[in-house]
Amino acid sequence: MDNLFSVLKPEEQIALQLRNLYQQRGFQLYHLSSFEEYELYSQNKKFINEAEVITFTGGDGRIMALKPDVTLSIVKNTPPGESRKVYYYEDVYRHDRQNGEYLRIHQTGLEYIGEINQKEELDVLYLALESLSVAGGGVLDLSHMGVLKAICQLFPCEEHENVIKALQQKSPHILRKLGEECEVPEEKIRLLEDLITLTGSFDQAYEKAAALLKNPIALNALEKLRVLHDLLKEQGRIPENMKIRLDFSIVNDADYYSGLLFQGFVKKGKQAVLFGGRYDRLLRKQDKDQGGIGFGMHLNNLGRSQELPEEESEYLCFALPKGRMADIVYQLLVKAGLASDNIFEDNRKLIFVDEEKKLKFFLVKPSDVAIYVEHGVADIGVIGKDVLDESRPDVLELMDLKMGKCKMAVAAHKNFLQDNTRKLRVATKYPNTTRRYFSRLGQAVELIQLHGSIELAPLLDLSDVIVDIVETGTTLRENDLIVLKDIAPSSARLVVNHSTWRFKEEMLQTLLKKVKEQL
Repeated sequence: MDNLFSVLKPEEQIALQLRNLYQQRGFQLYHLSSFEEYELYSQNKKFINEAEVITFTGGDGRIMALKPDVTLSIVKNTPPGESRKVYYYEDVYRHDRQNGEYLRIHQTGLEYIGEINQKEELDVLYLALESLSVAGGGVLDLSHMGVLKAICQLFPCEEHENVIKALQQKSPHILRKLGEECEVPEEKIRLLEDLITLTGSFDQAYEKAAALLKNPIALNALEKLRVLHDLLKEQGRIPENMKIRLDFSIVNDADYYSGLLFQGFVKKGKQAVLFGGRYDRLLRKQDKDQGGIGFGMHLNNLGRSQELPEEESEYLCFALPKGRMADIVYQLLVKAGLASDNIFEDNRKLIFVDEEKKLKFFLVKPSDVAIYVEHGVADIGVIGKDVLDESRPDVLELMDLKMGKCKMAVAAHKNFLQDNTRKLRVATKYPNTTRRYFSRLGQAVELIQLHGSIELAPLLDLSDVIVDIVETGTTLRENDLIVLKDIAPSSARLVVNHSTWRFKEEMLQTLLKKVKEQL
């Protein structure tokens, strides 16, 4: 039997161990079809984070879809009033935002549907901890919808989406700007800045959060998390290779989730691999009065990557944009006492190592910085807000460095007159940003994507207008172009990988503090 087990791929070995674990805890294997009617997913896009769904027409004319989510299917097929305690090992299909391809994700997980009380929540949290432990150990972050609702209530409803985005990215500077625009009292803005960047052990973060939160709903939610954590600890149900943390950047849709939220990371991974929470509202939307709680765990590549040697994990790795910005950021780090002087050499090298300060620098194309950070090759990167808004990578935007200030703008020839009888022709290097901007205006456009001198397009009648970055406006003026409309300001932002925030916390906090002192 051991020989048979050894021939399995690492993710298959982990899946087999988890199947045994779930069955021992009374969960039954649940098998689903590979596809469902598309209507199920179209009606619940927010629950699956509006993932693009692969569809096809069935033999009877119905529109079918390869399933991007398992929980929806299990809830749909659970009759009202019935209890279910099931686990699954299934493939789901999602769209890869970066390369435009569709992915098959091996996923295991469990769902508890019925009367959900503290005992059931404890059991599910324990199994989430054990699942991560089997995969190599790591961190389980806890949050609660009560805290998130209390934060959102400080802002007008139309700004809740932007507030949630700021929370997810752990961006105190964005939250401050929103707060000032919405006339949120200064003391509450400061509270929010501290709250979304909470760090440390669960006990440390709890004490800070309890001192910050004044809203009764939020305090009640925080207390529920403390009780769950303490019970797990007292009962010896936290594996030695696992830590529990508080993290209010875990945000799920309030239309579906109703309480406990959690997210898991493993030491060898660069992004979250386990996602779970209490989703009573999803059942209510299907006219079912049961409660629901569960989690899913992505198995792709688990166990394949080798853990870094201890000396390697001591380094913080920076991805810097080639050119002037790299030099400016490097000198900032030197001034802050974080980097040694004269590390960068005047040659074609792309990697520089500071052995004394335990830093590594990678010089990359500006548009590639976030990719290196998102995939965990770099822990930290510096990137323009314009590039972040265009590519929307899954990284934490922790700080506005207030460098390289400019703006995204719509510009045209000074004699431009819009012809409303046809689509507006727009040339740009930023198609996603441009598309979103004109969509909000209800303006039909023909996008022309360029990679070189955008200012040339209206001069040669390739386009009516351009969307581009404007710094001083000199190039526009020299080519008889004028700014028609400002879209958004931009400056250099410090971005961080999700796992770095969890596993190199002390190093990262020291760096952030010293950089902030220099701004």
